[in-house]
Amino acid sequence: MSYLPNTLNSFWLWREVYVKLGISNPAYKYWKNTPTLKLNNKYLFIEKNTLPQKHEHIEDTLTDLSGHLPIKYASDQLHVNEHLFSCGKMSLHKEFEYKFVEDIKFVNIRKFFRENGIKVSKNSLVQLAKLKDLELTPEATFYNLKNDYAIVVYD
Repeated sequence: MSYLPNTLNSFWLWREVYVKLGISNPAYKYWKNTPTLKLNNKYLFIEKNTLPQKHEHIEDTLTDLSGHLPIKYASDQLHVNEHLFSCGKMSLHKEFEYKFVEDIKFVNIRKFFRENGIKVSKNSLVQLAKLKDLELTPEATFYNLKNDYAIVVYD
């Protein structure tokens, strides 16, 4: 189980930035004052409001990813098969809100947690699974979802 962060609240998807600017993929490496974030060694993000001055104009057109996570990263962090977010026939698939940015599918985890009353602190570990596969401990908080799924938050 892993902590599920809201880290993308202050980041832009790098792929969207370089496509809209028409620059090369590794250009961010030369931007000294632009912090980056890498998730799953696959997804690269650039911190908001830190683009070089000549590229700041693009920020108004970039997609806000607040509350969203790439589905592969979200499935890894929740210890659930990625199929849950990618296949419409999965029982919980329709419970989530999705967004596509540059052919990457993002899931709105924050909205799902808020709608289901799930409280997650910064140091919590989260697990989403079928009821029969969950491991409950005295310090865990259990949230029953529909279709035999539940979330357990370990503090």
